[in-house]
Amino acid sequence: MIAITNCKFFKEGQLITNASILTADGLITAITEGAIPAGYTIEDAEGAYVAPGFIDLQIYGSGGNLFSAYPTVETLRQMDENLISKGTTGFLACLATNSLDVFSEAILAAKAYRPEAKGFLGLHLEGPFLNPKRLGAHPLQYVHKATLEEVKRLLDDADGVVRMMTLAAELQDEEVINYLLEQGIVLSLGHSDANFEQANKAFAAGFTTSTHLFNAMPPIHHRNPGLPVAILNHPNAMASIIADGAHVDFEMVKLSYKMMKDRLFLITDAVTACAIGPYQHILNGDRFVMPDGTISGSNITLRDAVSNCVNHCAIPVSDALDMASLHPARALKIQDKLGDIAPGKAASLLLLSDEFALRKVFVAGVEYLISIN
Repeated sequence: MIAITNCKFFKEGQLITNASILTADGLITAITEGAIPAGYTIEDAEGAYVAPGFIDLQIYGSGGNLFSAYPTVETLRQMDENLISKGTTGFLACLATNSLDVFSEAILAAKAYRPEAKGFLGLHLEGPFLNPKRLGAHPLQYVHKATLEEVKRLLDDADGVVRMMTLAAELQDEEVINYLLEQGIVLSLGHSDANFEQANKAFAAGFTTSTHLFNAMPPIHHRNPGLPVAILNHPNAMASIIADGAHVDFEMVKLSYKMMKDRLFLITDAVTACAIGPYQHILNGDRFVMPDGTISGSNITLRDAVSNCVNHCAIPVSDALDMASLHPARALKIQDKLGDIAPGKAASLLLLSDEFALRKVFVAGVEYLISIN
């Protein structure tokens, strides 16, 4: 049992500075302004922010092997440990467009790793059911329209480990979309050439979010609003965004936040260097590129993204933290367990300096902390 004292944190946008956070058995048990009960180990935050652990719903690798190239238990374990040390206590391992055999390998690895997982929440399959007009770094030879038979073959033995899929909704049959929704999979509209009407039709059909806003979709045009404007104007549809200044200019992040507020959440879209397979990522400063120079993944953490939102996009600290925790939890429909500082929620918590330097990480269910400094 741990009591975090002398801290500050946000609750519904309000800064709380006179309360302690009590945790036990991997859960937040109370927020109190009174004396700490007997039996708790005191963790003096020394005035630091306490924030919910960050949740990344789209990351391809961290700390070593790229998951697409090495879809194994060992890669997931490596990602889990490395991401926790960076403040990301929940993540979906993302597998980009590949052969169905590789997707099956990834699903088997995810099922095998799940019993020992700390922050691993499941898989995000980005492709192969994308629009060839909006490939980005995805290889054309694997991209195709889904059939109900192959989707069932892919998911029948997944046992719930596939949590999110990115698809080009405008190319898919209604029976495929309905089947995926019946499996409880969060559908994200991405790598899509959908026009305004097609995008809104997808949201009405059950798509609840969109993948990396502005990337791999049509640009905004004043006579052809298209997918981005459908996302920005929709009352409920969410979207992820890569706030690294390379994939999306910070002014566009600022605009998106102003229009979407709690419908916008951060992802890293981060990869690791890789020299084998269809995704050969080469580090180029603050981003990775393919051998032909096409921008691929980012080279940031979610902590970096939060800092960028505050320092470059004029987003309030409380909202920037929510964009990396509460909002992705809502997008994945796990906000009853993660993403917030409240009794009954998971005690996956971070200590952050005023400059967002990571001081400590607490991991729910494991009840240990990592000392960063």
